[in-house]
Amino acid sequence: MSRPRRRGRDIHGVLLLDKPGGLSSNDALQKVKRLFNANRAGHTGALDPLATGMLPICLGEATKFSRYLLDSDKRYRVIARLGQRTDTSDADGQIISERPVNFTQAQLDAALDSFRGETQQVPSMYSALKYQGRKLYEYAREGIEVPREARSITVYELKFIRLEGDELELEIHCSKGTYIRTITDDLGEMLGCGAHVIFLRRLQVATYPIDAMVTLEQLQALSEEAARNERPAAELLDPLLMPMDSPAAAYPEVNLPVSAAAYFKQGMPVQAANVPDSGLVRVTEGEARQFIGMAEVAEDGRVAPRRLVVEYSDASFAKASGSE
Repeated sequence: MSRPRRRGRDIHGVLLLDKPGGLSSNDALQKVKRLFNANRAGHTGALDPLATGMLPICLGEATKFSRYLLDSDKRYRVIARLGQRTDTSDADGQIISERPVNFTQAQLDAALDSFRGETQQVPSMYSALKYQGRKLYEYAREGIEVPREARSITVYELKFIRLEGDELELEIHCSKGTYIRTITDDLGEMLGCGAHVIFLRRLQVATYPIDAMVTLEQLQALSEEAARNERPAAELLDPLLMPMDSPAAAYPEVNLPVSAAAYFKQGMPVQAANVPDSGLVRVTEGEARQFIGMAEVAEDGRVAPRRLVVEYSDASFAKASGSE
């Protein structure tokens, strides 16, 4: 297939950006897109400007599969300021109450334990969830509070790190849709002193390796190094990308022979070996196990295409073209 006219390169993969504080997720995305000269880019699960840490940025065809990361677990390190409650539950908001910090270690332990496991959480008004077509934070900025339904979340692990003065540090491993600011605010109310987030770092998304994160400064330095040596920046930047199918790494793989893959890539359900009874699967082709799309197992056992990789004749797939 010939490539439609777009500005930038056809580069496909996932960059694990270590987002700096003070920058919105969209601003970080645009900076990465420009450095890679990519024609398409999208992130998976925004971080607040105050937050730092892992922000997976999908480039090219990987944007089609970013949705599968939205369901992934995440791990955070958070520092809460005790004794003060803010309207946004973080340091960017206005202080709405101040109370003395006066609780025992036993009371803290009991409060922390109440968040472990499956619980119901009412999202903050300062969130990107929508009500009647508008984001909640848009209502909040106008001083309007709207009804929000409690959502089921799971905290798989909640580690107490330290309590020093009015600072409480925790590490939280949680399911999708968990708002750390809301946990912090609720904890402060349980302890009777109020609390808000002053530091938040996302340590991990899904099973992506923490040591594979790169900063904007590192990307910029590599780009400048390439320019000094009169080399394409892609030679130094593209090896940093994770495979384009890595957002769907948790799904079982079904490998198709080249003959069956030809029909699959035309949108036709096909028979395959070693197929699960049901659910979504990650489909690869031939001995090279090149990722070609996501499929759903039909009742008759065939794999039916759901999202396909588009193969352009001049596409640059770099490292991200296959499954690891």
